[in-house]
Amino acid sequence: MQGLVVLGATGTIGRNTLDVVRRNAQRIKVCALTAHRDVQGMLELCAEFRPLFAVLSDPAAARALQAQLAQSGLPTRVLAGPDALAEVASLPEAEQVMCAIVGAAGLLPTLSAVRAGKRVLIANKEPLVMAGSLLLAEAARCGATLIPIDSEHNAIFQCLPAGSRCGHAPAGVRRLILTASGGPFRETPLEALDKVTPAQAVRHPNWVMGPKISVDSATMMNKGLELIEASVLYALPGAQIDVVIHPESAVHSIVEYLDGSMLAQLGASDMRVPIAHALAWPERWQSGVGGLDLATVGRLRFESPDLQRFPCLGLARAALEAGGNAPNVLNAANEVAVQAFLDGRLSYTGIARVIEKTLEASAATPAGSGDLESILAIDAWARAKAGEWIHA
Repeated sequence: MQGLVVLGATGTIGRNTLDVVRRNAQRIKVCALTAHRDVQGMLELCAEFRPLFAVLSDPAAARALQAQLAQSGLPTRVLAGPDALAEVASLPEAEQVMCAIVGAAGLLPTLSAVRAGKRVLIANKEPLVMAGSLLLAEAARCGATLIPIDSEHNAIFQCLPAGSRCGHAPAGVRRLILTASGGPFRETPLEALDKVTPAQAVRHPNWVMGPKISVDSATMMNKGLELIEASVLYALPGAQIDVVIHPESAVHSIVEYLDGSMLAQLGASDMRVPIAHALAWPERWQSGVGGLDLATVGRLRFESPDLQRFPCLGLARAALEAGGNAPNVLNAANEVAVQAFLDGRLSYTGIARVIEKTLEASAATPAGSGDLESILAIDAWARAKAGEWIHA
């Protein structure tokens, strides 16, 4: 029986993780759950899983949850704030930590889990984009194991040679190929993109995701962040990582070897597959997902992405090549721009423009030292600068 902490329990990844836990209750026990301010959702999860701790980052919501748990006679202890997130991420009762907090807010608890030597299941790509070198160095120092949950990076992980570990270049690999669905605007006329609404952008054709990651998928910034993440996780330069559009979303990524062989991982568009793989690794557990019916899929199409349609992908590759502060700046500017778009304060095509201007401005800033303090300072600077461009 292994202990598990789920950071971001009421989000899409968190709920899918808990569904896998239900199906493997004899193998894994939930020790702590966290969320932002979803009191009712956390109350229901605490009643079902009886964790030792529940954390809400919003203090008022935490007080409300504590009152309702006491009224229900449930023993779960409630904590509040970012320090509490880091605290439960390093619980001694838990061997595994699912890191599924969206955005930069997930960095500190992810780092806490790494420093505690946990098996860290990384579903939030932003910490690796912001502070990949720091996380990998701390993982090596503290004996933590990193396993990616993103369907693409988990697919690569499954297709690598036996014994491969995150942070080390895999033997015999020529190229990694990340697949992308192309999102809801793959065939939309370019002149119509400026009028795209948030409601249209979050309507992904193949995956059910939260609003921020759905917008990232529409702009293909999601794939751009994954490009940077893949370079960090698998210690390969951007020149050895490609992106192809694959509308069927059946092939989740491909590893090409020096001998010309290609290994691909296929499966249904359901996050429970990579979650179950990571929770069970190196074993295999039930995920609740059936096999892929290839006859129903019918055909598998692949095409190169159009950078005029998806400028965010080009910006991400440029940030990877530039290195230094650029990936951190890219991530921060994107978070601010996407939120402004979702709030109706920025056009869809304005997202890429804000990111590009923020990256240009960052070229004059000195390179950070790579420690946590400088990473957070660069993140804060980029958010402020992106906000200036939005209000200009």
